[in-house]
Amino acid sequence: MTVLTRTDPATQAFVLLRTVFTVAPILFGLDKFFNLLVDWPVYLAPWIDSIVPGSPQTAMYVVGVIEIVAGVLVAVAPKWGGLVVAAWLLGIIVNLLTLPGYYDVALRDFGLLVGALALSRLACR
Repeated sequence: MTVLTRTDPATQAFVLLRTVFTVAPILFGLDKFFNLLVDWPVYLAPWIDSIVPGSPQTAMYVVGVIEIVAGVLVAVAPKWGGLVVAAWLLGIIVNLLTLPGYYDVALRDFGLLVGALALSRLACR
């Protein structure tokens, strides 16, 4: 049986990823209510806006709640939370790839998706 310590690189990577994938979704989720970092509704593809009820800002409120819940899930159950965040990021990527001009953000989110999957795998050790 392997004993992991705070000096173990895998443990350090796990702690870093767990921290980031807890804090970032919660902060970004909260910002969906205030639009301090960016005007979030502009990131909503028109085809998604046409199928969700309400305004784009209302959709962002729902997105914000989901992101906050995902961040909390990473904190309490990183194996499953990492998978939920990865799936959520895949949805964001699909949205961004159908919205011209945001391909760079989609690529960044793909990197985050890979990080979320790595977190989930590290939580299994």
